[in-house]
Amino acid sequence: MASTKEYRDYILEQLSLVPGITCRPMMGEFLLYADGVLFGGIYDDRLLVKITSGNNSFGMCEALPYEGTKPMYLVDEVDDKERLKEIVEGTIKSL
Repeated sequence: MASTKEYRDYILEQLSLVPGITCRPMMGEFLLYADGVLFGGIYDDRLLVKITSGNNSFGMCEALPYEGTKPMYLVDEVDDKERLKEIVEGTIKSL
């Protein structure tokens, strides 16, 4: 199942507190970058971020973006902009 543009737009709005966020489409999904650094993506209308030492304290569950890939962290708290900013900044800091 591909991600919807509406969900992409919602996530980009929620990420508005993080400077330098860009998004690129990829085979029905969306890759997320901060200042050109890939930190996560939107897969099946789910926000996933790379697993790093800077974000493992947030208590997120692992999920697969799609079969055959490395696990990533599933961000459930997409409605809280401040928390989302902390998660993304923690992820980026360790990349």
